[in-house]
Amino acid sequence: MQKLPTLKLGKDQERRLLAGHAWIYSNEIDAKETPLKSFSAGEQVAVVSQRGKWIGNAYINPHALICARVVSTEINKMLGEELLTERISQALRLRERLYENSFYRLVYGESDFLPGLVIDRYGDYLVVQITTAGMDAVRSQIVSVLEKLLSPRGILLRNDTPMRAIEGLDSSVTVASGEIPPLVQLSEGESSFEVSLLEGQKTGWFFDQAANRDHMQRYIREGSSVLDICSYVGAWGVRAARAGATEVICVDSSNAALEQVKRNAAMNGVQEHVRTMKNDAFERLKKCAKRKQQFDVVILDPPAFIKRKKDLKEGMQAYRRLNALGLEVLKPGGILITSSCSFHMAQSQLLNVVRQGAVREKSRLQLLEYGQQGADHPVHPAIPETAYLKTLFLHKV
Repeated sequence: MQKLPTLKLGKDQERRLLAGHAWIYSNEIDAKETPLKSFSAGEQVAVVSQRGKWIGNAYINPHALICARVVSTEINKMLGEELLTERISQALRLRERLYENSFYRLVYGESDFLPGLVIDRYGDYLVVQITTAGMDAVRSQIVSVLEKLLSPRGILLRNDTPMRAIEGLDSSVTVASGEIPPLVQLSEGESSFEVSLLEGQKTGWFFDQAANRDHMQRYIREGSSVLDICSYVGAWGVRAARAGATEVICVDSSNAALEQVKRNAAMNGVQEHVRTMKNDAFERLKKCAKRKQQFDVVILDPPAFIKRKKDLKEGMQAYRRLNALGLEVLKPGGILITSSCSFHMAQSQLLNVVRQGAVREKSRLQLLEYGQQGADHPVHPAIPETAYLKTLFLHKV
């Protein structure tokens, strides 16, 4: 077995790791005994406590705030093809148990015990996103394992996330194996969609909201009017039209996304019921409010307004304004479906800003159900950062 260089922790800094967390911060290291500058980005290390007790095997990046991430608590297991095969196979078995069709997040980083790695599956095509130097060091092995396990027609590396810059990694979108067509098709519920893996947002599709879109179906009545804010390629809006809504307006700031909404609506035979509007979310809501235009269902699924903890105050103000406007254009008796994918904003805080919007709008609300990310985005019990998505279903009285 290869002997790994040692990374020593400061006094009492192992408690969080022993509880199951995977992250080690630079200020938790005994810099005198094991100076960070002695390591190279992506190198594998054996993590030990101040007293020399082995804690786990990790990879390190001395230039990042989260300077190391534990990949194994078994002393003979290190990050390589064998461990990747074991963990990806384990993740695959879980998804195949949960999903009839092969459209899901196959690997969700720390929650699947592979920190820094995300893999989305679109049938015969895979999209891989690597966000850390340690995982980037085994990039070719990841591709090899996926080829052996799934024999995909194409593997795309969507390594263009801003998180890579924090790790000192380059930004790129490359086809690692096979071919990737301009558009790929997926199914969700009873609906079909086409998305661009090469140019779409993130990895092309937001699988994390799929279960919440399933829950939406029960709130759509025949003839409902729906306003879908931050619609992207129409996942919420098209499914609402399939469920019986006869007037759906999809609002997004991207022309490319809205063109795909139209194609997706046509694919599902609901093009007569789905309209698109290129607009800023806040501006469109203000215009609807000014015109006294109201809807039976309002869906608010914005990008994260709070990317860092220091953005919390400003971000909460944005969520407050968005939800207040959303309630203003919601009919009495209507349903508000509102989401936040900002980890730093708790579910209770999202509910509170919606409540404040209701007070301002002088309406009463009933919370019907909570939603969270789907089962293909499992939450690691020891890593609260893996639970980020909050969705509320509310009734305006």
